[in-house]
Amino acid sequence: MAPSIPTEPASKRNGVNDHEAVPIGPSPGLSSNPPRYISEQTLQQMLKSIGYDEAREDAYRLKGVQLIDSVRQSISLPVKTFDTAATYYHRFRIRFPSAEYNYEDVALASLFVACKVEDTIKKSKDVLCAAHNIRQPHDQRTPDDKMFDGPSKFTVGLERHILETIGFDFQAQYPQKLLIKLLRKMFPKGEKGDSPEVKKFISDAYDMSIDLYKTFAPLKQPSFPLVMAILELTVLLTGMGGDHIPQFYADRYPARKGCVLEVMLDLMDLYTQFPKSTKVGSRYDLNKLMDVKIDINKMLLGNRYHRHFAWCDKCAQDSSDALSVTPGSVISPATNSSLPGNITVKRNGKSSEGTLRFVFDHEDARFERETVAEYFDDVYEEIEEEVEERIPDEPRHSSRSAHHSHSSHRNHTDHGWSPYSRSRHGGHNSDRHKGRKSHGYY
Repeated sequence: MAPSIPTEPASKRNGVNDHEAVPIGPSPGLSSNPPRYISEQTLQQMLKSIGYDEAREDAYRLKGVQLIDSVRQSISLPVKTFDTAATYYHRFRIRFPSAEYNYEDVALASLFVACKVEDTIKKSKDVLCAAHNIRQPHDQRTPDDKMFDGPSKFTVGLERHILETIGFDFQAQYPQKLLIKLLRKMFPKGEKGDSPEVKKFISDAYDMSIDLYKTFAPLKQPSFPLVMAILELTVLLTGMGGDHIPQFYADRYPARKGCVLEVMLDLMDLYTQFPKSTKVGSRYDLNKLMDVKIDINKMLLGNRYHRHFAWCDKCAQDSSDALSVTPGSVISPATNSSLPGNITVKRNGKSSEGTLRFVFDHEDARFERETVAEYFDDVYEEIEEEVEERIPDEPRHSSRSAHHSHSSHRNHTDHGWSPYSRSRHGGHNSDRHKGRKSHGYY
């Protein structure tokens, strides 16, 4: 019988009492749950918010991943370090505009952080020296050279921003490990070894797993849809091994066909638009690649899938083009190396109160917010109370005197006076008024 999955928070599962798990005190601050995967719709919204220029930023993306791959081969790092570094590089780029950083600095800093995460420790000077020797083969240097002192400090400073960008979530996926297992199920190794066709199939599939990190597909899908997309696309390009694909969907590995087709189209967009910047795209004719892309689109329409899995038309934003924020001058930080200490990466403007903490267990974060809310939420209670209020007495004498004065004044003004005649004829009235000038009438 399989063990039951505990539903209580991690603090209770670890044997901590209730009064010790949630101490009464000040607010713990702001908590953030880093997402493991990002949908295509959310990804496009994030790119628009930073002013993503597709033509320019795609070139930076390809160059950055290519630099990571070249440096890791130069200093003999495993492929899992490349996978982690490329993931960190993409997560940083979709959050900050290119005007605030140099893509080479971020690529090298991502590789430096990945070396620590994957326990393939390399110093920052080793990474910077390898990158310098690749860019300038005529000027070979050693890691002990003093020219790397300043860039090394900058790389260490940029490491902090990369850690905050990934939310201190160091989990990464390595599709190459699962890919090799499935390839061996498709083509068991015989006594005489693999045939040339099988070697070509394995080589294309493995190199395609490297080209996959030049797209945003690893940010959107888990390992198995990525591997199945690589296998199916390799089958379409080479024309062999198609009989083994259906059995993989029936195994214990879950995958939806819409997710697999989305990854396949992401790879085909890369191979048709930038064939020379990839390993597999340069091996096939462009017409062949276009035919395969048309076949995948037919499969997409036949199954009535959307181009991007889990797409919501109502939530889609308008298609207004966002302006690019990457400067085009010769002193642009996106095209020139950053100087030490001149990092201008902006922080999130959520709130300046409290400490930002990264929580990985969503249940613990929800339990913590509900517990703290009891002490900081404003609760109001409406109470009805009857109060006797004294009505002030009316000033009767004042009203009488005012009424009497008004009446006397009216009688005085109206008594014994006739209406004034404005006619020019009849001088009797005029003579009478003239005779009363001494009494103050004009």
